[in-house]
Amino acid sequence: MSKVISFQIPKAGTTFIQYQEDRGMHFYNNLHQHPQCQLTVIIEGRGQLLVGDYVGRFEPGDLFLLGENIPHVFRSDAEYFDEENKLSSSGNTLFFDFKAIEKSLGEVDEFRELIHLNEQINGCFKIEGTAKKSILELFQNFSSCSGLEKLQKAIHMLSLIKVGSKEIIALNLIPVTRSLSERDGKRMDQVMRYILENSAKPISLDEIAEQAYMSKEAFCRFFKLRTRRTFTQYLQQLRITEAKKLLLETDLGISQISYQVGFQTLSHFNKTFKSMTNQTPKSWRKLN
Repeated sequence: MSKVISFQIPKAGTTFIQYQEDRGMHFYNNLHQHPQCQLTVIIEGRGQLLVGDYVGRFEPGDLFLLGENIPHVFRSDAEYFDEENKLSSSGNTLFFDFKAIEKSLGEVDEFRELIHLNEQINGCFKIEGTAKKSILELFQNFSSCSGLEKLQKAIHMLSLIKVGSKEIIALNLIPVTRSLSERDGKRMDQVMRYILENSAKPISLDEIAEQAYMSKEAFCRFFKLRTRRTFTQYLQQLRITEAKKLLLETDLGISQISYQVGFQTLSHFNKTFKSMTNQTPKSWRKLN
C-alpha cells in the first residue's frame, strides 16, 4: 500500500510516524517492502493479502499490522482494475520508523518497551476485538491533528498492541524472512504477479520457473526459502482462498467454483479444501 517503488528502500529519517491515505481504484499492486512497520485499516475495497507464507483476503474494516522490511502486497481483486466497474479502494496507514527512536531515544526506559514491541512484530497480524475498536477510533481525524497529537495517538495505538494476546492474531505460521535484495524482490514480484493473474489456469513448474529466469530446481529452492511453501502448496492456497470468496459471495455451484478457481477435477478440489479447512466446501459455506 506504500507508494515506495518496489524494493527501493528509502533511508530511515528522523520522523517516527508517517501517515498516509490511499485513495483510488485499487491499491499499490507490486510486492514491496519498506523499513517502517505499518498499521493499515481497509476502508473500501477487497482483495488478497500476501505476506510470506500467508495467503488471505482483506475487506473493509480489516486492521493489519506488518513488521518492518517484510515483503507484502495488498492485491485488489481483478474487478478493481476495470474502469467500467467504477469501484474504489481506500485505506489509511501509519508507518512507524523505530530506527528513528533507537537513534535518539533508545536509552530512555519508557521507549525501550516500543523497541521490544518492534522486535515482536515479525510477520503480519490481524487486529480484532477491543484493541481494533480503540485503534480505529484513534485513526479518526488523524490527518487534522497537530504533530504532538499525532505522536500521542500513535503511541496510544502501539500501547494497545499486545503481541500474543487473543486480539492480535498472527497470520504467518512461520516467522517471515525479513527483507529481500532488490534483484530477488523484482524476481518475486514478477513470479507473484504471474501466479495471481493465472491461478485459475494450469501453471506448470517449467512455466513459472521461466518467469523467474531460473531452472526448475533453482526456482523451487528460491520460492520455498521465501514463502516457506512449495510452489504447488502456495498455488493451492491461493485457489482455496479464491474459492472461499466465491462460496461466500455467489450462488455458484461447488463444481462451478472448483473449475473457476483452477482445479481440474471436483474430487481434487474437495480433497484439497478439506485438507486446508477441515471442512467440505458445502459445510464451510453453510457455517459462514
